[in-house]
Amino acid sequence: MRFLRIALAVASLVATTAFASPADPKDGAEFVTLASPQPTKTVGKKVEVIEFFMYHCPACNALEPHLADWVKKQGDNIVFRRVHFPVSGPTDPEAHLHLTLEAMGKSEEMNPKVFRAFHVERLRLNKDDAILDWVPKQGIDKAKFMEYWNSFGVLTKLKGAEQVMRNYKIDGAPSLVIDGRFLTSPSAIGGANPGLTNATVYPAVQQTLDALVARAQKEKAGAAAPAAAKPVAKPAGK
Repeated sequence: MRFLRIALAVASLVATTAFASPADPKDGAEFVTLASPQPTKTVGKKVEVIEFFMYHCPACNALEPHLADWVKKQGDNIVFRRVHFPVSGPTDPEAHLHLTLEAMGKSEEMNPKVFRAFHVERLRLNKDDAILDWVPKQGIDKAKFMEYWNSFGVLTKLKGAEQVMRNYKIDGAPSLVIDGRFLTSPSAIGGANPGLTNATVYPAVQQTLDALVARAQKEKAGAAAPAAAKPVAKPAGK
């Protein structure tokens, strides 16, 4: 019986992979639907897209230019935000850096510089002291940065980051959640499509994101459509 279960599992995996396609993603292959959908911060037809990432993560660094290009092309279709994985817990320095830059409105401006510092300049910005030494060299006023770094809002989000990860069932980076429901990642898309290479998996991620955003928009439009009016029955004899 044990061998039969293994054979069935393998057959199921082969069948799923055979029909996998980044442009037409399948639940259980390129993405999974969260058992407990999370509330989104959007109105109207816009779709929320969240990237769960880490500055020191090589795959996150490789995805970054492709994701930035995709976000730009999506424009008003989406609301995009990032959540940094709190690697070392509720005081994680990298997550603290990201939340501080986000609170200052400098996240998108500074993210490429932080990635470059880690992956090109080989700086280890994984300690508070190293971060606080590096930030002023990037043209940011240190006193202003420290004001946000120590702010109640930033520290509260930092302490709650681990719970956010648990809510979304995130166990690795980079991961992306679309409309609070659909969880995908380069590793899931690559695993479902073995023919993809390091050079082609990130464009495939863009295709999968396109399809999932379109699906979410279609479902939003369907939910918002008014029900067809029913004809009023005429009284008998009239």
